[in-house]
Amino acid sequence: MGYRAERRRRQIRSKGRPMRLVTANKIKSVELVGYAPPPTTATIDATLPVQAFIAQILNDELSAAGYGPPLKGDRLFDGVRDYTLTDASPVYDGADLCGWTLITAGGT
Repeated sequence: MGYRAERRRRQIRSKGRPMRLVTANKIKSVELVGYAPPPTTATIDATLPVQAFIAQILNDELSAAGYGPPLKGDRLFDGVRDYTLTDASPVYDGADLCGWTLITAGGT
């Protein structure tokens, strides 16, 4: 495992919180630890009624559960909040997939 993957793993496990990812068709579900970095002033737009929620997760939990890659339309539950994935960007450490950055909308 490379430096980037190990650093990401430490950050998510130390600062993350329990979340649940569910496929759009509700067939598969996985409990995982996700880290939602605080928004920066550049990402906060007071004119938008709903802000995007970004969460970083490891690929470990997804592959262990046989979930597959997160896809547009999947649901992310963070406590009582329910988000819908609009995009999922893979994070690589060299050639190895080590995690995902999930971009969501909602938060109802």
